[in-house]
Amino acid sequence: VGTMAAMGPLPTMGTLPPLPTLGVPGVPELKPLTRYEAMRLGPGWSHSCHAMLYAPNPGMLFGRIPLRYAVLMQMRFDGLLGFPGGFVDRRYWSLEDGLNRVLGLGLGCVRLTEADYLCSHLTEGPHRVVAHFYARQLTLEELHTIEISAVHSRDHGMEVMGMVRVPLYTQKDRMGGLPNFLANSFVGTAKFQLLFALKILNMVPEEKLAEAVAATLRPKKAAIDHSGGAA
Repeated sequence: VGTMAAMGPLPTMGTLPPLPTLGVPGVPELKPLTRYEAMRLGPGWSHSCHAMLYAPNPGMLFGRIPLRYAVLMQMRFDGLLGFPGGFVDRRYWSLEDGLNRVLGLGLGCVRLTEADYLCSHLTEGPHRVVAHFYARQLTLEELHTIEISAVHSRDHGMEVMGMVRVPLYTQKDRMGGLPNFLANSFVGTAKFQLLFALKILNMVPEEKLAEAVAATLRPKKAAIDHSGGAA
């Protein structure tokens, strides 16, 4: 499934359309650039490719909280949350070939194509890195198969400590669910990419994303009712 078909084929000349921004208060904006622009950068730039795999989920938590989607992330060896993927050596691999090589080590049974490309951003910091992001919609059964396959992959228990699903709801206490999840520690651009994809793919309304981020900036209260409803 192509996640950004509206972007059309890669241009070869002329003016490139501006890419959307995240626009969520409390989250530093990263500089977007098109795939075409990224491929024209000089050899001094490194390229990282990561992927978000997701599926519509009709399930209800506690029988009343819509789950909306199942979105996969990984708990890494360093205790940080991130997406499957890694750095791609452009001297030997295309973006997709390099990404699929890394995915094979951590997941074992999925291959992405250029049709799954979502966005590219320049990262902050002293290193010159372009972060490319992909997204593939699957069925819930296909997603579950990948979760099972990941346990038997080469990197499981080593570089990858396990797959996790992102809760896309917010409970009545305004912290349970997505806000608490966003309060975790993320590697590199992973948190920005998660929020960007949820917005661009219309998986969570922009105002709900802003509320979830804002909730992480407030002092936490002790949870009393873990079965509270969704806001």
